[in-house]
Amino acid sequence: MSTTSTNRTALRDRSADAAKNNGSTTLPARREATSSSSSARGAAARRKRRRRRRAAFLVLVVGVVGVAVWWFLPPGGAADADTAPATETVARRDFSSSVLATGAVQAQVGAEVRVGARISGKVERLLANVGDPVAKGQVVAELEKADLEAVVAQRRAELELALAEQAAVGSLLPKEVKKAELDLAETQATYKLAESVLGRTRRLYQRNAVSQDELEQAEERYSVSQARVASARKALELAETRLAEERRQAKAKVARAAPALGHAKVQLDYARVTAPIDGVIASVSTEEGETVAAGMQAPTFVTIIDLERLQVDAYVDEVDIGKVKVGQRAIFTVDAFPATEFEGRVSAIYPKAVIQDNVVNYDVVVDVETPYHGRLRPEMTASVTIFLEKREGVLAVPAKAVQRERGRTVVYVDADGRAEPREIKAGWRDGQWIEVASGLQEGETVLLEAPAQGQPKDQELP
Repeated sequence: MSTTSTNRTALRDRSADAAKNNGSTTLPARREATSSSSSARGAAARRKRRRRRRAAFLVLVVGVVGVAVWWFLPPGGAADADTAPATETVARRDFSSSVLATGAVQAQVGAEVRVGARISGKVERLLANVGDPVAKGQVVAELEKADLEAVVAQRRAELELALAEQAAVGSLLPKEVKKAELDLAETQATYKLAESVLGRTRRLYQRNAVSQDELEQAEERYSVSQARVASARKALELAETRLAEERRQAKAKVARAAPALGHAKVQLDYARVTAPIDGVIASVSTEEGETVAAGMQAPTFVTIIDLERLQVDAYVDEVDIGKVKVGQRAIFTVDAFPATEFEGRVSAIYPKAVIQDNVVNYDVVVDVETPYHGRLRPEMTASVTIFLEKREGVLAVPAKAVQRERGRTVVYVDADGRAEPREIKAGWRDGQWIEVASGLQEGETVLLEAPAQGQPKDQELP
């Protein structure tokens, strides 16, 4: 029993010692494994930080090198430094000086008419619409005219009455004058007879052949005949005077009635609004049924424009207006047909200036000579070129070759590969070319751009 217990106790002691040995061995191993993993992660982070620093350093180096290259190399780069400068040979050209202006297509004077009514009334019919072509004399509107027709009938009746009175005077009064003439002739015959009887009675009385009573009777008949002649003569004069007066009054009545009838007819015609010109209806300002009142200004019914009578009003700057003359040739284009050039000629220059935004311009009228049916319309914007004068065979250089330096006009001449500045006297300019009045010879070569010399230069000529 004691031996068995002793063995069991020895066995437990060995098992306990084995367990202790196992535990003490596993913990250091784990600690060693954890320490190895931490070391690996730290090494990877250090390598990543080194790569970032290396990349940042490379970027910095590249930037510094780029700035240095940009700073020390001339503009245009190294490739441009090896490129030869652009040149042009001085040659003779034909110049045509011109003035550029902006304008608008407008109707000529009398080609745009606002048609209205001269009398008041209600619009009974409106016979026109926007865009309709009309001919001169065509009715475009009518007003109510019943009252006007009544006035015309009244004036016609008055004229007919005056004519009837004139006819009566012409037929009746001459007969009265004729009767008065006959009465005068009769009294004159009676007077002559009484005169003869009186003379004979006086002679007989002197011979005592007749009595005093018979002589007195003869003298009485003579006096009565003489008075009757005078009365008949006065009656004839009155008849003739009456005839002349009645004729004058009848003529005056006819003269008054006829114009009154004509005026009434004119008023009636005013009720019919007609087109004064050939053209197209541009706008309508009145509708049927509206009542219009004609006062100091006639109400506008429609506006008519003759599209075959158009012009261009070009607004030329005051600097150039002294060069523009009547008769000069011009061309212009409109935005609707930019590829088409219309030819024209200056026909008038307005003496009064047009001031817009403190800019002084003058209206130059250009008559259109190119057929333009259906293409030009009023208010179209026009770009106008007026040709002033033509000069042939003048020395010219490109405008961009001319520079302003220290108040001088210079060009750079190619002298055996060296850029030599040359002062010139510039003349006319025609587009991209400038006339050289002096300073250059035909055949010389000029640089289109001034060389980079660091010298102060004025701005390039416009």
